[in-house]
Amino acid sequence: MRMTAAKALVECMKREGVEVIFGYPGGAVLPLYDVLYEEKEIRHILVRHEQGAAHAADGYARATGKVGVCIATSGPGATNLVTGITTAYMDSSPIVAITGQVRSDILGKDSFQEADISGITMPITKHNYLVKDPDLLPYIVKEAFYIAKTGRPGPVLIDLPVDVQSAEIDYQPIEKVSLRSYRPTYEGHPGQILKAAQAIAEAQKPVLLVGGGCINSGASEEVVALAEKCQIPVVHSLMGKGTIPEEHPLSLGLLGMHGTVAANLAVSECDLLIAVGARFSDRSTGKVSTFATMAQVIHIDIDPAEIGKNVQVNIPIVGDAKRVLQQLVQKVEPKSHPLWLERVNDWKQKYPLKYKEEGEVIKPQKVVETIWKLTNGEAVIVTEVGQNQMWAAQFYKTKYPRQFITSGGLGTMGFGLPAAIGVQIARPDAIVFDIAGDGSIQMNIQELATAVQQRLPIKIAILNNGYLGMVRQWQELFWNRRYSFTQITAPDFVKLADAYGCVGIRVTRTSEIEDAIRKALEVKDRPCIIDFIIAPEEKVLPMVPAGGSIDKMLVD
Repeated sequence: MRMTAAKALVECMKREGVEVIFGYPGGAVLPLYDVLYEEKEIRHILVRHEQGAAHAADGYARATGKVGVCIATSGPGATNLVTGITTAYMDSSPIVAITGQVRSDILGKDSFQEADISGITMPITKHNYLVKDPDLLPYIVKEAFYIAKTGRPGPVLIDLPVDVQSAEIDYQPIEKVSLRSYRPTYEGHPGQILKAAQAIAEAQKPVLLVGGGCINSGASEEVVALAEKCQIPVVHSLMGKGTIPEEHPLSLGLLGMHGTVAANLAVSECDLLIAVGARFSDRSTGKVSTFATMAQVIHIDIDPAEIGKNVQVNIPIVGDAKRVLQQLVQKVEPKSHPLWLERVNDWKQKYPLKYKEEGEVIKPQKVVETIWKLTNGEAVIVTEVGQNQMWAAQFYKTKYPRQFITSGGLGTMGFGLPAAIGVQIARPDAIVFDIAGDGSIQMNIQELATAVQQRLPIKIAILNNGYLGMVRQWQELFWNRRYSFTQITAPDFVKLADAYGCVGIRVTRTSEIEDAIRKALEVKDRPCIIDFIIAPEEKVLPMVPAGGSIDKMLVD
């Protein structure tokens, strides 16, 4: 069928199941936008900044497991995607970014709004393309979606010169692709799985560490099955939050810098660490030379490059977390560890996550706890980055996978609001909370306009302490309280909400928290900002100082 490459691109995306695109038009993507003008099957969400488009596509992908799609024009439009693409890359989130490019005949001539986006994004994408032959576009699109969602998921970029978009081609749908140099391993090696089963049978103090790979592969049921069958306590990385219900008796909570005492001590004392879909980031391990020194390590991951990269591994298993765990659960015999469980439960009882209430002074932990209580633990929580992120991770106890959406690897301030837009688009019936700081929310606050235009009932809980809170905390603890440029001002968020067409509520007393959240939950047709004026110097604890051992925590 004869059609323009731009039209063929849209047809290809429909065949890939794309239902929504987040984008911002410009001169170099006008042929594509002209096709989208009359498109009925794909919904286009007009963001207010291209960075917002990438984060929204990322949020959509994390909430659904599908590939998120974003579009930007050439030059600054394309480079504005870079932070969002890197965020997705670091957290293994599948997105396809489509960028316009200047005409093929003026490429490389420093033309107006030209940027070498394929060169720029080479280290932050699984793969990228500069399309010069329009006839190849259907195959490239098929290949791009295949790469983004298979193996370890991640971002792929397609850069399209404007004249390529306008060229006419004979469109033929591509049914499948075959890449000789890209064949992810899904099945674990049977011999290694037997070794893992034997190690589990012999262990006296095992711990299961689950990461984002468990969420991506849908391995939650298998994680719970293994933990219960062999009575293994479970800790999670930030990206693994939601793999196992946090109120499960075997859950010890978050590991690492702001992890629970029980999780950090259990990993430090265990004799077998079974890491599944986790990459041993520095935030999880602390000082690597003192991490889990008494343990044999089983590492299950679909990306062979992750195994042995940060932590020495005794039993490596390359494969999909769900499939490997299904095999492993069949091989292991039921076992119990009463003395070990008694020890870790003692830690849970002795060192719970806690905070000190001080009359009507609002504590951020209280805010998060109240959101958890009033949403019955069912809301999808999206976070910005900083103290707000860690309080949310500590005090909102998740029940199910894809419920906690955050920028873990890159730590991108400004991620929360646009990502929440993607989540709310993906899950229109869900209660979506963006838990934010007064610094982080200002990074992409322009996306309020997007949420208002789409009538999205996102709740934005701003934990407003007048500081770049996490940096201030580090300055307090490690830089003699020299608060160098971390005290910030913010707009009147209630007036700002009104200006954008949102609902705005300010809360200054502890006794007002519950009513404010109830009012926000009643708003169904637009975003609602709740500006919580919190204790300005409240800290996130426990805390492992950067580069320290995870068994050496500040707890008070």
